Amino acid sequence: MEDKAFVAIRKVSKLYSNNKLPAVDGIDLSIRQGSFFGLLGPNGAGKTTLLSMICGLLAPTSGSISIGPDSVNNRKIRNNGLLGLVPQELALYPTLTAGENLAFFGAMQGLSSAVLKNRIKACLEITKLDARVNDKVENYSGGLKRRLNLAIGLLHEPKLLVLDEPTVGIDPQSRNLIFASLRQLNNEGMTLIYTTHYMEEAEQLCDDIAIIDSGKIIAKGTLDELLHDNQCQSILFRTNNPLSSALIEKIAALPFITKITSANSKTEILIGNDSSNSNILADVLESIKNTGLDITSLTMGATNLEQLFLQLTGTQLRD
Repeated sequence: MEDKAFVAIRKVSKLYSNNKLPAVDGIDLSIRQGSFFGLLGPNGAGKTTLLSMICGLLAPTSGSISIGPDSVNNRKIRNNGLLGLVPQELALYPTLTAGENLAFFGAMQGLSSAVLKNRIKACLEITKLDARVNDKVENYSGGLKRRLNLAIGLLHEPKLLVLDEPTVGIDPQSRNLIFASLRQLNNEGMTLIYTTHYMEEAEQLCDDIAIIDSGKIIAKGTLDELLHDNQCQSILFRTNNPLSSALIEKIAALPFITKITSANSKTEILIGNDSSNSNILADVLESIKNTGLDITSLTMGATNLEQLFLQLTGTQLRD
């Protein structure tokens, strides 16, 4: 991933004048051409600031960001249509139809009338909005608006598409359609940077993943690499009978345990990152000993991205 960086982020920091701590703190990150790249993090982790700098909307306090051979601060990047953005906040004119919105934003991109006509048709096909092209956006459902938001970001055929939580608040059918559209674009060679709070989306879509927290990248790699590198951070076991409340409290009080969830015969334990030199499994098994419970199955290691995300960023609520 480092050898052929299409997006190269080098020692990038961003410090806002009203804050003592940087929102982004010395990040190094490479995104290869053709990657479906997931950028994940809790609220306030620095995702939006980093995306804004990648898109040239904010200047880094220090460090550099380039797309291909050019810096994002180069006016050429902003004018050559290399970059497309699908923002979290819908950027649509509600009193205009879908076709009128696309025509307006295409003209803003500098597309000629002949090119724009073909691109509007293509983007409507990608997002399956053909039948609703003449309807005013104010009459659209949330899912239709999200699909139109995506269509606008694709009008100028960008090589890099940045998507900031593009499926917030929509129905499963619209979500699946957006997934299919993005996979198609990625298969055709488009590089995508995708942020979401839905971990299952990143699992389904992303080739490469980076997790950011407190302005720093705390993990990066493929999903398999991330799970492998954090393989001792969870315990999942089943017993012949449910755990008692007293036993759950006893296990929860063990050192390095950050969370325990037990329902019916299934118990899941999350373990803190500072536990590498401890034998937590032996402590858990000792707690269960002589309780009359039999363990029927047991696995160690994060088995999905959500488990891993909570292990790395914690379970504390973020504002």
